[in-house]
Amino acid sequence: MTQTTAAQAPSTEKDPWPALFALVVGFFMIMVDTTITAVATPAIIKDLNASVTSVVWVTSAYLLAYAVPVLITGRLGDRYGPKNLYIIGLTVFTAASLWCGLTTTVGALIVARVVQGLGASMITPQTMAIITRIFPAERRGKATALWGATAGVALVVGPLLGGILVDWQGWQWIFYVNIPVGVIALAMAVRLLPKLDNRSHHFDWLGVVLSGIAMFGIVFGIQEGHDYHWGKVTGFISVPLFIIGGLLFGAVFVLWQARGAAEPLVPLSLFRERNFSLSNVGIMAISFSFTAMGFPLMIWAQVVRGLSPTHAAMMMLPLAIMSIVLAPKVGQLTDRIHPSLIVGTGFAGVILGFVSLSLLMNPHRSLFILAIPMAIMGAGSAGVWAPLTATATRGLPMSLAGAGAGVYNAARQIGAVLGSAAIAVLMDSRLAAHGLDQDLSKLQQLKPTPAQLEAFHQHFSDSMAQSLLLPPAILVLGLAAVLFYRKLPTPTA
Repeated sequence: MTQTTAAQAPSTEKDPWPALFALVVGFFMIMVDTTITAVATPAIIKDLNASVTSVVWVTSAYLLAYAVPVLITGRLGDRYGPKNLYIIGLTVFTAASLWCGLTTTVGALIVARVVQGLGASMITPQTMAIITRIFPAERRGKATALWGATAGVALVVGPLLGGILVDWQGWQWIFYVNIPVGVIALAMAVRLLPKLDNRSHHFDWLGVVLSGIAMFGIVFGIQEGHDYHWGKVTGFISVPLFIIGGLLFGAVFVLWQARGAAEPLVPLSLFRERNFSLSNVGIMAISFSFTAMGFPLMIWAQVVRGLSPTHAAMMMLPLAIMSIVLAPKVGQLTDRIHPSLIVGTGFAGVILGFVSLSLLMNPHRSLFILAIPMAIMGAGSAGVWAPLTATATRGLPMSLAGAGAGVYNAARQIGAVLGSAAIAVLMDSRLAAHGLDQDLSKLQQLKPTPAQLEAFHQHFSDSMAQSLLLPPAILVLGLAAVLFYRKLPTPTA
């Protein structure tokens, strides 16, 4: 076994682009699963007789299991080889996808999604670690921009693909589709990914436990708070206690990283690099927003407008097209224009799109009009995902590049899991405020008069439109952060 230092130069013996394409296939698959369940929410509620909150846990459980271990799985990749961890992660993810499709209860589906998330947590850190080590500095910006654009495109393609699959064969196929893709990704990984030298690491398992407890406490408290009326869950344990406990464990985690861990999961010295710190705020905000968006929008389209899952998902098409078309063009500008201008403009576009969409959503508005805010949102997102990723790690020394990639990935997933939790509780609270039962399985069984149906659609539409104002409120924080970027020199060989 050969040991190398963290500052080892990237390998340039072979063309690295085929390896990058192999990584993108697997990464795209796991990112699609972040949002693909949103469009299937009504179908899962009806088939498994579940509530909105429990079905949102199908996404939250995946995101939690994805986010918590991602810091340690990057170190495991360094120790046992990133190619090996990537292949193991793909295998676990693909097998868990089969399990998800075979489940018959929402509880079993949530457990299967946890295993799927663990597989995803092994995959993501290896993608950035391999990119960092096989691409020379002058080409790494384009490679990371492609990686970041893949994440953005996957999040908007997820609902569209999910709608087609739900209409075609049923919600189970949003998971079954991963099986052939996973097999192809495995074959490409075995053939195209290089075997890189291993690196010795101490493993901060206490840090993993502390961060896991902190995340679960906060997410459970936020997502389940409304169902328990923000009171007791059981005995003396209350919802506020979950949230406060999560925050306290988070504080202990930070203290442990600063003073106790021999090799911390989160080297706090990373945050001395201003652009890295600001990029983490930005990626949390955009990931929060795009993960949260799918639930109210897809439920509104199917419950209020009566669209099929496929037609509901088609609403995302302008967003996806604009993002895909503009992302490469914006990526070419990343090295030439101050990052604050590119990413700040992108954030502003996404905020404008969200606010416009919320104002235009009602039971009688032409769906073609809604294509305008969706297109604005897509154009804005093209200026966020790839440039944000490229800016995040560009100023870090090679010795901290791996740790930085892990923290950045964790920040993205934390944003996503908080987004799914927060939008669930906001949807529930807005439905309750308008006098509606939050259990859609009951709502779907009612046979109202035309007048009652009209009133129901209006109140339901108002609830979902108001819920969609949460993402732009969070995006304002991301916009404020990236305005303080400093310009970095263009990388050279």
